Amino acid sequence: MRLLVVEDTEDLARAIRRYLADQGHAVDLAMNAAEARDYLAVTVYDAVLLDLGLPDDSGSRVLEDLRRHDPAPPVLIISARSGLDDKLRHFALGADDYLTKPFDLRELDARLHALLRRHGGLGGGVQRMGNFTFDGTAKRAMVKDVPLDLGRREFALLAYFVASRNRIVSKEQILEQLFSHEEEVGLNAVELYVSRLRRKLEDSDFSIRTIRGLGYVAEVAPQR
Repeated sequence: MRLLVVEDTEDLARAIRRYLADQGHAVDLAMNAAEARDYLAVTVYDAVLLDLGLPDDSGSRVLEDLRRHDPAPPVLIISARSGLDDKLRHFALGADDYLTKPFDLRELDARLHALLRRHGGLGGGVQRMGNFTFDGTAKRAMVKDVPLDLGRREFALLAYFVASRNRIVSKEQILEQLFSHEEEVGLNAVELYVSRLRRKLEDSDFSIRTIRGLGYVAEVAPQR
């Protein structure tokens, strides 16, 4: 998933980014409202984590701007403001969830996953496709009931293909999903990860086919 974290406390911002990146997400970090708007102008995000107390503008106004985007990403507010009036105001402005600081990063991760499931970004429950099983919640995939040994980016790529199956996705789209703006990588990195994933799916009913000049399509073998 492609995420934007908007948080001006550097230590907290980097801790959040590191934690979410370790979960397999591509995470961009904005330290103020201007940076957030610059990122949002050029990137489609699966979710935005938004602090309210930014140095150059209020997070509330950034939230209002976000609601004018099409499509508008789900927004999780992360704020030290714990009053009920603050929470109700920002829910009315369009926030999808509200987490009060300080918080445990595990709770942040759980709320983010619940948010993405509600908005269709993560498949809930276990999906079985022939001899292939995918569990997005447990972050596990199996072929013939044998768990696949996947790195975090390999799993993120597999999750993207599962969500996009039967639809052609370009290398550029995959690059957007796997890597943040700070990571200077090219399309050859996408080819490398797809090649690795294909090898691990060799005996699976779930496969990835190259569409020359367009990208890839994930398919499930017909069941007899």
